[in-house]
Amino acid sequence: MMIRVAHVSTYVPKKCGLATYTHHLRQGLREAAGGGQLTDIVIAMLGPDERQDAYVGADWFLRRDEPGDYEAVARRLNQSDIDLVALQHEFGIFGGEAGEYVLRFAEALQKPLVTTFHTVFETPVHPYRDIQKKLVERSDHIIVMSPRAISYLVNAYGVAASKITYLPHGTPGASARTNAQLRRSLGWEGRKVLLTFGLLSPGKGLELVLEALQHIAAEVPNVLYVIAGQTHPEILKRDGEHYREALQRMIEDRRIGEHVSMMNRYLSEADIVSLISACDVFVTPYPGMQQITSGTLAYAVGAGSVVASTPYAYARDLLKDFPDLLIPYGDVEAWSRTLTKLLQDDALLGRYQRQIAQIGQHMRWPNVARKHLELYRTLTARGTRRGVTGEAVSEGRERTVVSSSV
Repeated sequence: MMIRVAHVSTYVPKKCGLATYTHHLRQGLREAAGGGQLTDIVIAMLGPDERQDAYVGADWFLRRDEPGDYEAVARRLNQSDIDLVALQHEFGIFGGEAGEYVLRFAEALQKPLVTTFHTVFETPVHPYRDIQKKLVERSDHIIVMSPRAISYLVNAYGVAASKITYLPHGTPGASARTNAQLRRSLGWEGRKVLLTFGLLSPGKGLELVLEALQHIAAEVPNVLYVIAGQTHPEILKRDGEHYREALQRMIEDRRIGEHVSMMNRYLSEADIVSLISACDVFVTPYPGMQQITSGTLAYAVGAGSVVASTPYAYARDLLKDFPDLLIPYGDVEAWSRTLTKLLQDDALLGRYQRQIAQIGQHMRWPNVARKHLELYRTLTARGTRRGVTGEAVSEGRERTVVSSSV
């Protein structure tokens, strides 16, 4: 069965979790379909300071801050042979207050719409509540990456649970190189390594681990905390390296410089997989307990890494069988005690690693993409609820910015 999908999201090379996610989903769908049974296009969100020619893999473009573009893109899709539109939703990637312009797109679209929510609140408030409620109503189906998010949506908006599907966050898995090889290449030989990776920005709880590190180092003298990744582009644009410099001052004040390595550079996916596969414990000390998805935590579990985390919503779902690895935010003593125990007990680390690796197997992209494809085919087979069939979108299509004049 041939299926034609349009992905609406940020897209690579943009340094954004949704961009990377959509890229991998697209690759995985093509591999899962095989034999020419799937064609697709990517409609990439284009920021005001971005160049269209940087997007090698995108086909159409939607200017984030141009309200008319949202309706114009929907109308163009209505006149295409696309079977299904896959929308990746995060409030911050669309224009208007809390991304409200996306509703213009959803309301004008006459094709089946599958929306993946990357953020779901247990108790949504204005303006997020109104936007998400309308998007829930306009979507033909909803995908979430946490079982907990299903009950959140049902309770908040009265949507039927049958309209929602839980599919895990896809991950690339572990490195093919051995732990010893990776450690040699990274200069981590003889160290007990804690790792955090991702775009650097305030509000991720890194200060908590740095506070605990003083106590951990007293018991584990060879401990090394690696903070890997560039400063978030929006933070860099607004504040420069103010936050990174504040962390560096904190490290100097506590005299833990020999136990911290800050890798201020762009991380390719191969880099990320290598770092996760080489570390002893991956940490996500996030303070926001409502966070329902974390790509970094998903990558770590997908690679079979031992994880220590604050008990935010996604971590509680993913690590529900490992309560000892969920540590309260702000409890420096508990973080010091738990991380010291993990780093001192190789047998315990090995046991956790084997158990977490079993969970991670189900999160690899081939498995996750196949489940997406099965869902898309089921929804497409039901027919288009609001569908209009028109001119075909060919493989030789031009790369187009769709504006309100189209």
